[in-house]
Amino acid sequence: MVSLRSLGALTMISACLASLPAISAKPIIYEAEFEQLHQQHQAQWQQQDQQLDKLLAALEKKNGKRPNIIHVMWDDNSLGEVGIPEMNKVLGIDTPRINRMADEGISFTRMYTEPSCTPTRTAALTGRLAVRAAMTKVGFPPDGMGLHADEVTIAEVLSKAGYNTAFIGKAHQGDIESSYMNHQGFDYANFSMYNQFPFMTWQPQMIPGGGIQGFFPSQWDKHYTLDKLFRPQAYINQLEGRKGEKPKLFTGTSAKDYKALLKTNKQQLLDYIKINADSNKPFYMAYWPHLYDFMLAPNELTTNGNTPFSEGLKRLDRDIGDLLDLLTELGIAENTLVVAMADNGPMHELAPIGPRESIFRGGKGDYLEGGVRVPAFAWWPGTIKANQIVGDMVSIHDLFTTFAHLGQASNYIPRDRVIDGIDQTALLLQGDGHSRRDYLHIYTGNQLAASIKQQFKRVWIGDRPGLVGNGFTDLYKDPREEHMTMPPYLWAWAPFDHMKARHERQIQRYPHRKENRDRPYKGIEGISEETKALGLKVERDYK
Repeated sequence: MVSLRSLGALTMISACLASLPAISAKPIIYEAEFEQLHQQHQAQWQQQDQQLDKLLAALEKKNGKRPNIIHVMWDDNSLGEVGIPEMNKVLGIDTPRINRMADEGISFTRMYTEPSCTPTRTAALTGRLAVRAAMTKVGFPPDGMGLHADEVTIAEVLSKAGYNTAFIGKAHQGDIESSYMNHQGFDYANFSMYNQFPFMTWQPQMIPGGGIQGFFPSQWDKHYTLDKLFRPQAYINQLEGRKGEKPKLFTGTSAKDYKALLKTNKQQLLDYIKINADSNKPFYMAYWPHLYDFMLAPNELTTNGNTPFSEGLKRLDRDIGDLLDLLTELGIAENTLVVAMADNGPMHELAPIGPRESIFRGGKGDYLEGGVRVPAFAWWPGTIKANQIVGDMVSIHDLFTTFAHLGQASNYIPRDRVIDGIDQTALLLQGDGHSRRDYLHIYTGNQLAASIKQQFKRVWIGDRPGLVGNGFTDLYKDPREEHMTMPPYLWAWAPFDHMKARHERQIQRYPHRKENRDRPYKGIEGISEETKALGLKVERDYK
């Protein structure tokens, strides 16, 4: 484990990077649909940006540095489960601190993500639709794929502008060397290569209840099992490393290891903030905690929901409260933006004891609103006004471009690829009605499943050749998408076709990448020979 003294040394790493030249003065290549909006609002937005930059300059002068940025993101939460006291009562969930965070800042009602965890995390890191980066698959061990080395992350962008950067929690960006978070721009990273389900369910304790089947030797076919290497018994998950160094195995994969990790990661977050609070450099922290813990005793279930998931939300709520309290105690709350949100909608396979639908229909993996429309909040005392409920569209991709603007790092955004994120600084600082987004393309895997424009949604899956199907709806009138139709929206047939055509023409100019495959677990210190052999087996499979 990296010590506090070592973490403190990380504050020095980015100082020398601030003087690096910007990669290009060329304009950012935005998604084709944004160009339609930019042409209509360019003059207005330029004037608005000048005002915003004056405000940000005044804040920097007041605080002595650019704002710290903390992005908190967790798993599988439907809009309505947290941040709304009335819904807390309905669902038996206790999140008083997240509710208070919403009251003290912005509560977003149209924050969109990608349909599942890996794509959403890619989108947050790169500001791009995950399909462009070939990161649409949710990987499990051992996978042998991951984020390309030359994808440019927000950590890289902010590092070049002089920020200290750290990642703690669930990355889920692959198990190959290029995808490790300390190789993707973070000065320090304590990260998982996969999600938390192997930690939770690939455990002997889960055998009696059927939570794991066929994995352990006691569950194998007693007479006919030939391939003893079929099951990834020697997998690893959580790593720790610094920029420019090989990561090390941070912890094992037992239930005890996982429970300790939940506490350790939270403490690392708080320790990092304490160390960096007085630094002359701002920091960016991606705190994406593992949420689930199904291995709870009955007396550990303390909510009316009486489920491990509702207990996980209670723990998350407490941790967010501790984070906000610490920022206030250290006197840096007024120079710190905190964005807290879920990564996608509920995982239906775990309902009703896990996450479940609340307002919208659909869940993880779906193009329906329930799969991609999540609870999200922004908190920045003194800068973001309290008690705001924002109805504008905003997406996970926008955080990349917005954080870059706030950190005076926009010049480091790459100009050789499509960037889907839109700068939403105006929305954060001026509130409802100031979004620069009124559209979204939703992919499930590699397939364009649906598109949204304003309050209207068109589902592409199931269209009939030569004649559209009942794939249109108004999300105000039909928020659960239960009354998809066509006749009232014949006027929208051609405009949506043109929107899709613009999108596809741009893909022809900037094609989606191919999957980045390599041997799992390469370049990691402290792993067993069995784990190395597992990685080599996967490499042989794909070669």
